[in-house]
Amino acid sequence: MNEFPEKIESSIDIPTNWVSLFMAFIFALPSLGIFLGIYYGTGNLIIGIILGFGIHFVILAFSGRISKYLNKKMN
Repeated sequence: MNEFPEKIESSIDIPTNWVSLFMAFIFALPSLGIFLGIYYGTGNLIIGIILGFGIHFVILAFSGRISKYLNKKMN
């Protein structure tokens, strides 16, 4: 009896999907850096949350342009 399910072949190859990886970094790291920088620098959690979320949503507003640019440069 086999305990493990069969391996499913996928069209997504993790090491070659660099555009998605860079997009995740661009969307997550700046807002996280601002949040942690403000929190550890000033000790003010609320201001860090507000500015971190604000930057996150501003970056998400430009996600289409960022995606097109990265696809053009990397593919």
